[in-house]
Amino acid sequence: MLNIVGIFLAIFLSFILFTKKNKLKADKILSIWFFIVGLHLFLFYLSSIINQYYQPYLLLGASFPLLHGPMLYFYTNALTSQNKISFKEYFLHSLPIVIFYITLTTFIFLPHQEKLLVFTQKGLGYETEKLIRKILIYASGIFYVILSLNLLYKHSKNIQNNFSDTEKINLVWLRYLICSMAIIWLAVFTGNKAFIFSLVAIFVILLGYFGIKQVGIFTQTLSNSPSIENNQSISQIPDTQITSLKFEENEFNTKILKNSLSSSYLSEVHQKLIELVDKEKPFLNPELTIAQLASKISVHPNYLSQAINLLEEKTFYDYINEKRIDEFKKIIFKPENQKYTILALAYNCGFNSKTAFYRNFKNVTGLSPTQYLKQQNIQLEDN
Repeated sequence: MLNIVGIFLAIFLSFILFTKKNKLKADKILSIWFFIVGLHLFLFYLSSIINQYYQPYLLLGASFPLLHGPMLYFYTNALTSQNKISFKEYFLHSLPIVIFYITLTTFIFLPHQEKLLVFTQKGLGYETEKLIRKILIYASGIFYVILSLNLLYKHSKNIQNNFSDTEKINLVWLRYLICSMAIIWLAVFTGNKAFIFSLVAIFVILLGYFGIKQVGIFTQTLSNSPSIENNQSISQIPDTQITSLKFEENEFNTKILKNSLSSSYLSEVHQKLIELVDKEKPFLNPELTIAQLASKISVHPNYLSQAINLLEEKTFYDYINEKRIDEFKKIIFKPENQKYTILALAYNCGFNSKTAFYRNFKNVTGLSPTQYLKQQNIQLEDN
């Protein structure tokens, strides 16, 4: 029953994504992936109900496990817009599938009765080919989960160097998706197909549920603005705008490192930054980006990023949020602020979510806001 629900839901979600207006590249990849998952579940279900006479022909779909890893990687890459995958790279990603079918060649051309005999004897006489296929499937799962997590890690570092608020663009839900795939792949090592495909069906159900809650994945893009509005997912932002989050970081930073910016120039940029922060308090803007800050002191965002990274030994995200925490610690002592709640003052300092404020406060001070206020003998309402 669980498999049947998974099949219909996967095909249904694939259709929704395929018919979605203003589809992004990530939507197209996810639509194809859902269809593959649905077809894979269907083939497994079919193998459990059809006559054994026809089962050898289902091996033609046995390469499907090798498709899920690349699809996860392509989807992660499309969402984080880090690398444009060339035709050559697509070909390399398809090589394991080609090798897989090469190992099946002799079996495919056997007469039907011999196929049936090999199948019923669980691959007797084809042990080497079977081992190669197993290694390909196991290696594929491990390789693509690691590759996808690496892309997500780079994305996380990238946005922390460019944004002061990452709550809406950190793609935490994608980390859960990748980890879910990792769990399924661990189940593959058990060899229990019923258990594996039950997990796949649950994966589809959960992805459908959380995906629908994640505005923008299964719905039409709500805005063409490059700014990220409340409850807007990263998948709503056009690919070109997501790519712009990088500020050409990899290429530009490579040039910076090669040219070895002088420490005196970095110190000059850093001094300008300190003066600006003390005078104008730009960190009070919840949506502050490094591009906006850099424009105020007339330097390239990458120069400013390098100055913060090297001289403050922090990311832009950590630097700005530390300034917000410092501001909070100052204003709580003012008598006129005693009537406000902790969260109201946090918002006033540039935070736009309770989660971000509490997490950053703990990271900076080692205490929760409530513990810190108690230590300072200050009483404020928690919310």
